[in-house]
Amino acid sequence: MPRPFSQATAEQVICVSEASVALGDSADAATISTYTDLPANLTDKALALAEDLGLVAKAADVFRPASPLCKLLRTPQEKERAAVLRVTIESFEPFQIFREELEATADASAAATRTKARLDLDCHREEVKDTLVSLATFSGALTVSHGNSYERDNKSMGNLLAELAAGSGEEAAAIFKVREEIGAEAADWVDHANVIVPLATALRHASGGNAGREAVLHSGNAIDSFLDGYAQECGANLQGATGINAKLDRLQQQGHLPRKLQFIGKYIGHSRNAADHGVDQDVGAAWDISEATGRNVVFVATQFIASVFAKREGRHEV
Repeated sequence: MPRPFSQATAEQVICVSEASVALGDSADAATISTYTDLPANLTDKALALAEDLGLVAKAADVFRPASPLCKLLRTPQEKERAAVLRVTIESFEPFQIFREELEATADASAAATRTKARLDLDCHREEVKDTLVSLATFSGALTVSHGNSYERDNKSMGNLLAELAAGSGEEAAAIFKVREEIGAEAADWVDHANVIVPLATALRHASGGNAGREAVLHSGNAIDSFLDGYAQECGANLQGATGINAKLDRLQQQGHLPRKLQFIGKYIGHSRNAADHGVDQDVGAAWDISEATGRNVVFVATQFIASVFAKREGRHEV
């Protein structure tokens, strides 16, 4: 019986795998397609390959991380993403055989043909070649040599693990910084996975340069989740209120949020809308998100949470 094999690029696999971490229980194929801005057919192929690689697993139409390495994909640092993928494909049988045959033939098309035959893959050899070359060159497992030939990269696994350890350390440092900005008591009060972690991811994007949009989007996701949790604690009714600004309005109208905090929160909401909503009819174009805005929104978000917690404790701080 033919072995399934799906064609996708390394970048697409990384995008959908990261989305499975970010979206949690909402990570069905349609939402992942929207989140990654990939067409549905490409999303399906990338998810199938990510499953094959052991990065994600599907249960009841929801894709969940199947490897702890998926968390390390949520970074603007491409070398860390590459290290995750490199460690993953080293145990991926189609790649193992492809590299073996590539060393025997020095011809990527011939290696793909042999890989397809040995594993009885259910796709064209060019799809096998394009997919495995994309995974291998992005991750650094193969390097391009003379005349578009490919050579094994001899970078040691120890170096790769050191890069992954550095990525883990940066994530831990970002989480520590977010908790420090919010305050220990407030940080313990909010949901770690849905508030602290996305804010830490936003901080890493903001610190990585040229990632203002990503920093704003992750900060917005964190505040959206925070408002849901706060409303639940207050007994507020957010039914029909979609998005940060609508939730802020509802909380203020029901007496759970002072106007000053409502307006501070709307800076985050409007920034997120500018980053996420494409063409703005008021200006006839999409907004560019600067690095400065990315950095600012992260820290406004942490202070907003700290201020709401202070209000909960009977203090008024901004």
